[in-house]
Amino acid sequence: MMRNQIYYLLKPVVPLRLRRAVRRWFALRKLSRVQDCWPILPGSEKPPAGWKGWPEGKQFAFVLSHDVENQLGYDQVRHLTALERKHGFRSSFNFIPEGEYRVAPELIEELRQNGFEVGVHDLHHDGKLYSSRRDFAEKARRINRYFKEWGAVGFRSGFMLRRLSWLHDLDAHYDASTFDTDPFEPMPDGTGTIFPFWVPRPVYAGARPGASGYVELPYTLAQDSTLFLLMREKTIGIWKRKLDWIAEKGGMALLNLHPDYVQFEGVPNNAPSYPAALYEELLDYVRTKYGDRCWHALPREVSNLVRDQQLAHAAPAPRRICMLGYTYYEADGRVIRYSEALAARGDTVDAICLKSNRQHPDQERVGRVLVKRVGCREQKSEKRKLEFLLPILGFWLRSSWRLAIDHLRDPYDVIHVHNVPDFLVFTAWFPKLTGARIVLDIHDIVPEFYASKFKLPPSSIGVRMLLWMEKFSAQFADQIIISNHIWKEKYAGRTGSRDKCSVFINNVNTGLFSRRPRTRRDDVPRVIFPGGLQWHQGLEIAIRAFKKLLAKLPAADFHIYGDGNMKPRLLQQTAELGLQGKVLFFEPVSAEEIPGVMSEADLGVVPKRADSFGNEAYSTKIMEFMSLGIPVVASATKIDQYYFDDSVVRFFESGNEDALAEAMYEVLRNDSLRREMVERAHAYARKHSWDNYKQEYLNLVDSICPSPYSAIVER
Repeated sequence: MMRNQIYYLLKPVVPLRLRRAVRRWFALRKLSRVQDCWPILPGSEKPPAGWKGWPEGKQFAFVLSHDVENQLGYDQVRHLTALERKHGFRSSFNFIPEGEYRVAPELIEELRQNGFEVGVHDLHHDGKLYSSRRDFAEKARRINRYFKEWGAVGFRSGFMLRRLSWLHDLDAHYDASTFDTDPFEPMPDGTGTIFPFWVPRPVYAGARPGASGYVELPYTLAQDSTLFLLMREKTIGIWKRKLDWIAEKGGMALLNLHPDYVQFEGVPNNAPSYPAALYEELLDYVRTKYGDRCWHALPREVSNLVRDQQLAHAAPAPRRICMLGYTYYEADGRVIRYSEALAARGDTVDAICLKSNRQHPDQERVGRVLVKRVGCREQKSEKRKLEFLLPILGFWLRSSWRLAIDHLRDPYDVIHVHNVPDFLVFTAWFPKLTGARIVLDIHDIVPEFYASKFKLPPSSIGVRMLLWMEKFSAQFADQIIISNHIWKEKYAGRTGSRDKCSVFINNVNTGLFSRRPRTRRDDVPRVIFPGGLQWHQGLEIAIRAFKKLLAKLPAADFHIYGDGNMKPRLLQQTAELGLQGKVLFFEPVSAEEIPGVMSEADLGVVPKRADSFGNEAYSTKIMEFMSLGIPVVASATKIDQYYFDDSVVRFFESGNEDALAEAMYEVLRNDSLRREMVERAHAYARKHSWDNYKQEYLNLVDSICPSPYSAIVER
């Protein structure tokens, strides 16, 4: 956002021709790197939850909208409407309320009388709409006056800048400031869908979930300015290819076209433009190829369809749900994602967990979640079995008592228990006796985790006891969530619980992990590892590899964020190798802070051991780095090769410090490799973000809840 703000500050004094030349140079450089996610983004064809299809069984929707940016565009509105009416189409014209032209009431009325729509396009179209929250609130009041004056219901920001959560300030039925995929925009992160979707207003006390919000209409066909001005395309081949794909998938083909850039025959136009015949060819293509199979709709008609589906959709009655885990709520992204998804739709969510320090309050509200802390985990080495087990047993007793008392006062519908260990599920014995449903979430598969931690053979008594406890715990739970597909097969096979097992990997939360401008100003190559400091993570291998990297990049440094039983050994190793001041250790930071820390790095490293528990333990860090736009070097473990390939991650042979050093050097010094990897990885992370999977989790909770559904009937 900072880079965009600087650009729009300088924009008025930079000649238009120069601005367009610079944009074209950047666009053409990027084009070769984004062909696997533009113009078609695989995965974007997945319909939103509750999608019921287009009216009258139409195959897909075709929607036309126009942003009128300057006086020339305003003067050409009637030429464009005449062309569209000739082919039987209608569209929406988005006008700038306080731009360089004045919007005549007569034109608005004429458009409306002829079946067209009018929308609001920003306020000034100067790139400063979202400069601050307070400033936006003031501008929103002025924008709302134009909604009322023009009878408009739709909005689009200038330059596709957006803060979707702020747009609830507007009296808009829909927003159209996003796209499915368009890496050439100032804010290149798209919605990853070719369907319209509902953006609910945050639920406050007393409000029913889903009853208030707006519809988001992403444009899904490339903008005319991108095709014909930036890339200088001479045909509509890209439009046809994308439209045919959308039609095949049953999505929404929404075009944003600017009358400012269209050259109509016999009409003077000295600005950069393209022939109107290209647009006319698209209209004729849709009409002749698809005819009645296509639902040609105005944006407000699509918005009304989605709004009606949303309000008529049966939504679960608000429920009481408890998250319980031997973890710190603030640092456990998996627990946070579940909790916030439930609370956002109106459920009451409590979380019973540990204190990260003794000064932490016993109880506090974190967002919409009430966090209850019942013990503090002392930072010990936990190298001996009793050091590891006794604190867990203490937490089990305290949390079991707290859960029983809270459930007696106000019963929970669902208890979602997070391992490690598995036997924490039995803290819910009393709620289960009284009808609550129990979800057991397998973050780590315990027998293998325990064997790796204490260097035990699979035949040891401890491991065999844990296998028995694993099976008993699985039988107690009503539903089991496992954190990766490899573990599901192993776990379900040995517990006999296949019918109640689901997989939810640690999908990245794009609300936290998204590209952001770097704040540090130095050119020091920075490598980073954030996570637990256990043996299976392979940090000692990474430190030795970093020592070798310094021979080629002596300015580099290595930042390690986290804690664990290996930390004393890693500190000792760092001193023995003379790396003080180059390998820097930091205390763990909260889930909200870590994205900012990671985004300052040049390279993320995930050096897990393939000859250990780490071979099958999914690494959340990889997807988080991808979403932040940071390249990743990772060991070639079984699990990571299951989910990723060399196009998005630079793999090295696990345990090979020379290979790791070479991989780090290659990614840090090969600019083209790094850029290509980052772009592909970022598209992969968007496709597999939590936003695309959280509804599946909500559906799972609903499927096991005994409480009935209540329909939202407000209109």
